Amino acid sequence: MNSIKISIPSILDNIKIIESFIDNAKEKYQINDDIYGNIMISVTECVSNSIIHGNKMDASKSVDLAIEFYDEQIRVIIEDEGIGFDYENLQDPTAPENLEKIGGRGVFIIKHLCDEVLFENKGNKVSLTFYLN
Repeated sequence: MNSIKISIPSILDNIKIIESFIDNAKEKYQINDDIYGNIMISVTECVSNSIIHGNKMDASKSVDLAIEFYDEQIRVIIEDEGIGFDYENLQDPTAPENLEKIGGRGVFIIKHLCDEVLFENKGNKVSLTFYLN
């Protein structure tokens, strides 16, 4: 297994750093385009949630990201310094009463783009798994 890591302060502009980090990983580890798109959308959404909801936009707090490369899968682990959230009881963004709401779709989207999503540490750590075949 190969692994690469990065840590960023909780500033929304730092999403660009994460995008570059993923782009570099795509080149170095020859990630195919289909999986790359899913990784990019899922990870940037997850990091945005960590910055906004987890660390409450506190630039003194960090978001840590690790990408682990296995023979059959890629795992991305994102962790913030927040208190977590109740990931077991999220509102369904496709329910009629939620369709007009501005937020609330991130985790729903992530779950549809990843092969596995695992929340840990009360929700402030998430592992996103993408199968290569």
